[in-house]
Amino acid sequence: MHVLVTAASKHESTAEIADAIAASLRAAGITVDRSPPDQIASVDGYDAVVVGSGVYAGRWLDPARAFVERHTDALRRRPVWVFSSGPLGDPPLPADPSADGVSLADRIGAREHRTFSGRLDPGRLGFLERTVVKAFRAPAGDSRDWDAIRTWGTEIAGLLAATAKGG
Repeated sequence: MHVLVTAASKHESTAEIADAIAASLRAAGITVDRSPPDQIASVDGYDAVVVGSGVYAGRWLDPARAFVERHTDALRRRPVWVFSSGPLGDPPLPADPSADGVSLADRIGAREHRTFSGRLDPGRLGFLERTVVKAFRAPAGDSRDWDAIRTWGTEIAGLLAATAKGG
């Protein structure tokens, strides 16, 4: 089993989520390639794909959107899982999943779309981003649930193992 894990990340928070998912898959004995979406020329040779993106103003980042658009037909022919990262705080807001992520997941026939909370580190933001964050009173801090992220990776590994065995 050979799986591609890719995610677009503006400030590395979503990339770290993708890394944790990849680590969970590897721990289950799956061969994993972990690359940013704009560095992937083809999904040929992969048995499954996990694709994600940070969400800003309800939209996936352009590299992830372009990846899905470029590889739509190929992604439809293999198991794909999709995740979005972005809600902040406790409880995480916004509570609704990214319409962009849901739409892209539907387009490629993804098995599942998960939303994970993100991280907001004002020190990593540019001036305009800090201004927007301040205007919306977005809570700073790391809201990511690492147990939930790793568990999802393990669940995907189990589903892939069952598929490989014909289950």
